[in-house]
Amino acid sequence: LEAIFRWWRGRGGGAWAAEADDAGGWGERRAEEFLRREKEFTLVARNWRNPRDRREEIDLVMWDGGVLVFVEVKARAARARVQGYFAVNDRKKKVLRRATKAYLRRLREAPRTFRFDIVEIQLAATGRPEKEAVVRHFENVPLWAKGFRP
Repeated sequence: LEAIFRWWRGRGGGAWAAEADDAGGWGERRAEEFLRREKEFTLVARNWRNPRDRREEIDLVMWDGGVLVFVEVKARAARARVQGYFAVNDRKKKVLRRATKAYLRRLREAPRTFRFDIVEIQLAATGRPEKEAVVRHFENVPLWAKGFRP
């Protein structure tokens, strides 16, 4: 197995090889950069974890004007069978609901409006993701029941 892991980490070269152990982290940084530059979001928190249950994590928490946005980032290979948007299945949404609820409860003042977005990073097949990655932003993805309040 170690030989397979070494091969996997080393394939592709460039920045991908340097961050092969952290493709998710690379995707999160790319998503944050995209949201800041293209959408003018402001970062509040990255990789926020619920102190009571460390398994509950929110990739990015950002402001879009007056809206607090919880962002789930999914980095996928160009030939992945399941796109990033669809990888946020019911099980993942359940965890995200708990995490966002915990985050909102910890705030001094609840935001007037909040939403859930997914950013999908499709990594380039050429091994140069920093140049050819495709970013897709899905806004206001259903996560909470209608009328939800923390």
